[in-house]
Amino acid sequence: MNRELIINVNPTEVSIALCEDKVLVELNKERCENGFSVGDIYLGRVRKIMPGLNAAFVNIGHEKDAFIHYLDLGANYSSLQRIVDSRHKGDKMVRVETMKLEPHLEKEGRIGDHLKVGDSVLVQISKEAISTKGPRLTADLSLAGRNVVLVPFSNKVMVSTKIRSNAEKKRLRKVALDVLPKNFGVIIRTAAASAEDIDIMQDILSLIERWNKTLSTMRKSEAPARVMSEMSRVNTIIRDSLNDTFSQITVDDETLYGEIKSYVHVIKPEMEKLVKLYKGKVPIFDQFDVAKQIKSLFAKYVSLRRGAYLIIEHTEAMHVIDVNSGNRTKAEDDQEQTALEVNLAAAAEIARQLRLRDMGGIIIIDFIDMRKQQSRQILLQEMQQLMAKDKAKHTILPLTKFGLMQITRQRVRPIAIEETSDICPTCYGTGKVGPTILLENKIEGQVQLLAEKGAKYINLRVSPYVKAYLTKGLISRRLRWIFKYKTFVKLTSSQSVGMVDVGYFDRKGESLLVNSQE
Repeated sequence: MNRELIINVNPTEVSIALCEDKVLVELNKERCENGFSVGDIYLGRVRKIMPGLNAAFVNIGHEKDAFIHYLDLGANYSSLQRIVDSRHKGDKMVRVETMKLEPHLEKEGRIGDHLKVGDSVLVQISKEAISTKGPRLTADLSLAGRNVVLVPFSNKVMVSTKIRSNAEKKRLRKVALDVLPKNFGVIIRTAAASAEDIDIMQDILSLIERWNKTLSTMRKSEAPARVMSEMSRVNTIIRDSLNDTFSQITVDDETLYGEIKSYVHVIKPEMEKLVKLYKGKVPIFDQFDVAKQIKSLFAKYVSLRRGAYLIIEHTEAMHVIDVNSGNRTKAEDDQEQTALEVNLAAAAEIARQLRLRDMGGIIIIDFIDMRKQQSRQILLQEMQQLMAKDKAKHTILPLTKFGLMQITRQRVRPIAIEETSDICPTCYGTGKVGPTILLENKIEGQVQLLAEKGAKYINLRVSPYVKAYLTKGLISRRLRWIFKYKTFVKLTSSQSVGMVDVGYFDRKGESLLVNSQE
């Protein structure tokens, strides 16, 4: 399997597409003004205690107050809070490795016994703000590296369950124990199985140094304040995903290209050559056939091979997926085998769609009915194997007698493409568009208007079909406009542009139609 990371940079956000064998499986978007927040550590201030929920709302500087439940305080909250409280006393900063840890919190306690309104607390974002909900917090802090996750106030060394070899587990534990100070524990990640001892040691030491810097920053800060920021979303994905299955990482921005190349050189120097700068004139997502696949995020119907298809419905309480065989053969003798083949093909596409759309909560899948228990077991095992690639926590239940499969999946990031209910800018809610024969006149009218206003350069961003029409012939319509209106007209095609939509931009990529509809 070949994996590619394709990164598109524009002034407002960075879009990160992860493809496996040329098929889009994940799409992440990082807004430039906000950055990626899961893993960030904040010094927050308690705004409200909710005894009924056994939770509290904390101001960390976001638009919405963040939420923390009692169980998210963690067993070592008292030890952490002792360090936070010491900043007000003017004493020398308490160090984790030299302090005596406080007793663990009870699992059945009440949050009001430990938090009061106005208290300063050191918390970490575990889930970003989604829709109307603020961020979810935890006080059970951890710092993630490529090979290990550092856990302050712990003395445990845990190894990923995906590492099977007992000899390898013993080696990794020994390496960690040789370098870990007192009161620090680690979770050894799967990536460490192929890492050298020295790399794991350096990873642990760098995370300890980062922790000490975080405490130092906290001591100088007043709540609410961010005291430690996770690396960018791009580098986080590279850190967690980069392995020998990657064939290339392509980015269309020179600055980000330099940052990624430097980061890959640090964590995996032999793979630095896979980082490439894209300089083509065609938009990067069009070049790699990603734009067309992104459109499937909006689709209710998803086609499978040989006429089968899925219908995906999103409701407030759950997501429902219906599997249809379409025009597949209905022969009685082959019905069970046909149903199994369609269901297996559907399972592969459903596993991809769950990651791509980041569907969370309850997902109900209505597979085609199969009579044999053996067929049902094959389908369940296939779905479990396909979902093993998904890093989100999930549970898959066996098929019911009605042919329904239930999956619960955790959603930890905002959806890459939000559903909107705005009025369509093309038909203005009527469901009808103007005749395409008038489109040429409409474009020419805008070009003439902009030329009369002094525009010497107009970049028309159109669909590939409109571009083909405007550049057809020896003396194309585009050339006629250049000579007629004494202004340079450039045509840029993009599959992300609607069929009859047109954008008018200057050399810097800024719209020439201010306060008007394109």
